Amino acid sequence: MTTLSRIRIGSAPDSWGVWFPEDPGQVPWSRFLDEVADSGYEWIELGPYGYLPTDPAVLTAETHKRGLKVSAGTVFTGLHHGPSVWDKTWAHVADNAALAQAMGAEHLVVIPSFWRDDKTGEVLEDRTLTPEQWRQLTLQTERLAYEVRERYGLRVVVHPHADTHIDDEKNVTRFLDATDSDLVSLCLDTGHYAYCGGDNVKLIETYGERIGYLHLKQVDPAVLAEVRAQEMPFGPAVARGVMCEPPTGVPAIEPVLAAAQKLGVELFAIVEQDMYPCPPDKPLPIARRTRSYLRSCGA
Repeated sequence: MTTLSRIRIGSAPDSWGVWFPEDPGQVPWSRFLDEVADSGYEWIELGPYGYLPTDPAVLTAETHKRGLKVSAGTVFTGLHHGPSVWDKTWAHVADNAALAQAMGAEHLVVIPSFWRDDKTGEVLEDRTLTPEQWRQLTLQTERLAYEVRERYGLRVVVHPHADTHIDDEKNVTRFLDATDSDLVSLCLDTGHYAYCGGDNVKLIETYGERIGYLHLKQVDPAVLAEVRAQEMPFGPAVARGVMCEPPTGVPAIEPVLAAAQKLGVELFAIVEQDMYPCPPDKPLPIARRTRSYLRSCGA
């Protein structure tokens, strides 16, 4: 078994069914921290801003006493709309980036906005961007990455995501080819990329210098086939169980981690098994099994 010495494994509130800052159906933040530490993880993400304490002193005390460290914050953006959304976007980004920086994180995960509502399926805008929208998406992302780096010392990693404009191989590679590699890297979510038909290992081998961060996730092929046949929005697809516990789905995790190891750089690989909504007692056993499985892969 190859030891994946350059891969830093972690988990996130998402693996505990947390999608929103406040939701009565979600586990309390203290329970998440207790259970993620109990599962054997050392690194976590912040999740939706406001779920974990936003006072750095409080969050530092809570993470330290559990032996946890923060790898990244996460923001949603609609940068293809151009300069008109900059101020609103920056206000959201700045809060997240400031907390991530205070917690010693190195990355900010940037997720494009959805073209259809992930709960209701309502189409919010055209799923295909115009050439001008593509230009704004790349320009404004570069601007965001520059400002985040200069002001907070964080690296922006853009997360391809189902039901967004950066989703499949065509759109991911178009985005990468149009953005500055010194500013913009990719958070490759193995589950989302597979959900959208992409080959994770091929992307790592082809665009290795642009892979700045990983989310580990698997898709249930049988459920995915139903989702595609019914053109189901992402939220209901998750509720149907499209994202499954490894190693029962695709892509195979071992080849992905092996390809990432070959890049010769240190990479975070954060487990994110989308489960929303989910019973409060469901995540912990899965998290323990997943951590054990990743150890068996050398991570």
